[in-house]
Amino acid sequence: MNAAKCRAIFETLRETNPAPATELEYSSPFELLIAVLLSAQATDVGVNKATRRLFPVAHTPRQMLDLGEAGLSEYIKTIGLYKTKAKHVIETCRILVERHGGKVPPEREALEALPGVGRKTANVVLNTAFGEPTIAVDTHIFRVANRTGLAPGKTVQIVEQKLLKCVPHEFLHDAHHWLILHGRYVCKARKPECWHCVIEPLCEFREKTPAPQL
Repeated sequence: MNAAKCRAIFETLRETNPAPATELEYSSPFELLIAVLLSAQATDVGVNKATRRLFPVAHTPRQMLDLGEAGLSEYIKTIGLYKTKAKHVIETCRILVERHGGKVPPEREALEALPGVGRKTANVVLNTAFGEPTIAVDTHIFRVANRTGLAPGKTVQIVEQKLLKCVPHEFLHDAHHWLILHGRYVCKARKPECWHCVIEPLCEFREKTPAPQL
């Protein structure tokens, strides 16, 4: 995809949604980190239901540590893989308390050293909590980038690097939010809803889906 078309895609997405944001509910970098950790193989809706009960009780690493794995599990047991996630969260909170003064570090290396935190989670925290121009490639972004021709690649790492190169700098901070939301609600996995897609004229996907017959 050429640079002009790439720019036009993000200009269109910005016009449609000038201030995109994550659908995870949080009020601090720590709460965001925990919410993203819990969201692996789970929906944002499901995570938000759990954290609405959890965060009023434990919104700092120390408070979370005091809950312990068993106590934390009671709040998140409706989320998939909750036992493993509880272990990772408690271990992460211990490291935050012991090594980072109870604060979420704003550096990639320190974030990726936390249990359960990979590159995607680190990118979300760096972008959303600290304003870094990163792109967290999840399944939605991977699909949209490949299907539209925006940044095709066989791995998430390739797609991420291509997006970082092709997305104009002014759009980098919000790019991954736009692409996630677009993949979640319009460019869906099973059947993209091309008939009401705002970037359809710019998209290079050949098998455009027609509007359903009423």
